[in-house]
Amino acid sequence: MRSRRRLKRSSERRLQARRIEAMQATRRNSFFLLIAILMAAVIGGIVARLLPIAGSTPPLPAAGQPLTGTTDLPALVKRTASAVVNIAVLQPSPAEQNPLLRDPFFRQYLGVPDSALRPAISAGSGVIVDSERGLVVTNFHVVQNARAVEIGLTDGRQLAAEPVAFAPNLDLAILRIRGRNLAALPLGDSAQLQVGQPVVAIGNPFGLGQTVTAGIVSATDRAVGEGDERRFIQTDAPINPGNSGGPLIDSAGRIIGINSALFSPNPRSQGNVGIGFAIPSDVVKRVVAQAARAPQGGGAAAN
Repeated sequence: MRSRRRLKRSSERRLQARRIEAMQATRRNSFFLLIAILMAAVIGGIVARLLPIAGSTPPLPAAGQPLTGTTDLPALVKRTASAVVNIAVLQPSPAEQNPLLRDPFFRQYLGVPDSALRPAISAGSGVIVDSERGLVVTNFHVVQNARAVEIGLTDGRQLAAEPVAFAPNLDLAILRIRGRNLAALPLGDSAQLQVGQPVVAIGNPFGLGQTVTAGIVSATDRAVGEGDERRFIQTDAPINPGNSGGPLIDSAGRIIGINSALFSPNPRSQGNVGIGFAIPSDVVKRVVAQAARAPQGGGAAAN
């Protein structure tokens, strides 16, 4: 009888020990499960913050950093437009440049009124590329034969400009203005451009005031005229008269070209048909570098 009682007690103790072990294992498993749930919640929160929210607009990267995905055009324009300027040019009238029409007798004989000798005012665009030196890039044909040039900033200031360097063969001119708190844009690497890359053109078409158009790079290394050794960036971003000298900007806010010409199948029409040309920024860099070394006061020829 005693042996049976001892066996029974031993069995009860083993059964109780197993129950205790099972309860401890259940507690351990519950603890690990709770830890796993908490870790999953933390990781899920981090991932949710990294993913864009539907309908939200991604922030614009810092200057010099290319955009990925959809370009935020309003933010890009807001960051770059203040460096784009309007250019007003006082030029001699065509009649004044004709020696015969300077003679009152010939003007009367030919029926040309004296008002034909009044200076003409034309408009174009430009962009500040060096805020410390006040260097402005534009087209040579915008300021050719200018008696005076005035630069209009987006903040309303009107500043007199002086020529620094001319490159007629490249259709580039560098001007200098003197003012504080000037905005400027960096010159990008046009050699890295790819067809299909989004671009923005900012300028002063038809003298209307600053206007923004957008498109893509349609072609690179494009020849325009027969025998012309120059090569242009072709874009479908609308470029119209008055846009000349304004910048063609990439999605990182860098100047990758200076708008110079547009193509029109009808010589009488000056409207845009989706084919415009810009001088590559790598060409502009060379002229700007020469202008930066030029002494202040008076223009100089640049190659």
